[in-house]
Amino acid sequence: MSALKDIVVLVPGRLHDHAVKRVEETFRMLRIERADPALLLAGMADEIRGVAAMATIDPAFIDALPKLEIIASFGVGYDHVDAKYAATKGVMVTNTPDVLTEEVADTAVGLLINAVRELPRAENWLREGRWVREGAYPLSKGTLRGRRVGIFGLGRIGLAIARRLEGFGLPIAYHNRRPVEGVGYAYHPTLVGLAEAVDTLISIAPGGASTAKAVNAEVLRALGPDGVFVNIGRGSTVDEEALIAALSDGTIRAAGLDVFADEPRVPQGLIELPNASLLPHVGSASVHTRQAMADLVVDNLAAWFSQGRPLTPVPETAGLKKP
Repeated sequence: MSALKDIVVLVPGRLHDHAVKRVEETFRMLRIERADPALLLAGMADEIRGVAAMATIDPAFIDALPKLEIIASFGVGYDHVDAKYAATKGVMVTNTPDVLTEEVADTAVGLLINAVRELPRAENWLREGRWVREGAYPLSKGTLRGRRVGIFGLGRIGLAIARRLEGFGLPIAYHNRRPVEGVGYAYHPTLVGLAEAVDTLISIAPGGASTAKAVNAEVLRALGPDGVFVNIGRGSTVDEEALIAALSDGTIRAAGLDVFADEPRVPQGLIELPNASLLPHVGSASVHTRQAMADLVVDNLAAWFSQGRPLTPVPETAGLKKP
């Protein structure tokens, strides 16, 4: 690995401490406050061959690094990196799938149970002393029994969620851009059609222009008054104003959300709703899983520079060869 020490890898902005430590140990690391070409000192840009980042990497920043070969992104979602543009410049982009799949799927099921059975509200009832003063917490109006689940985005995590919910005895359907080969779940070619067929919608869809506000008022109406919506994917896929309205007026029963459109700023309208279970984007946030993600960021860089191919390229750049 000593030859890798001559390779300059840039870390713009914040990155998981374990990833930073490993980049520093493995490569010659440079750091700047954010991914801004104006922060590149004289001569720095011509040295950088790799980037390890959680930050937004746009075309202007890619253009500012003429020797750049690879962007190793932290996270399974990589909409903060312009991978299509990177591909046109011959720059490999990688992400960190698989290692967080099970953790995020666990969180999705937890959110669903919280939303349906009102468990956070029941816990607050106990903590506030109301069990003693007022008696038992009221019976929850929702239940998992008899529910039909639709998954928006049946990728790795969506499949892991589906497997868990099959164990609960719940039927599964899904919507993707196209059917998934080898899957026996019912496929719906439109998101509205999926929502009409189920009463529980779990979104694990990626961000980007094609999914922006895909879960809108029409979809929520189709889900119905016993409907429960869970989002563990990207906040940008939901029309949050429509969701607030649907939860407020009984269009749907409840929601469980781990992601939001403008994090960490969560709309006050959501915070005030008693039928919304809200988490601060903790889907993969265990020490175990985040360290595995950090390792994969650096392992992708090391594999690219030592073997000529990364471990987990994103689809847009999967066909690129090392120069």
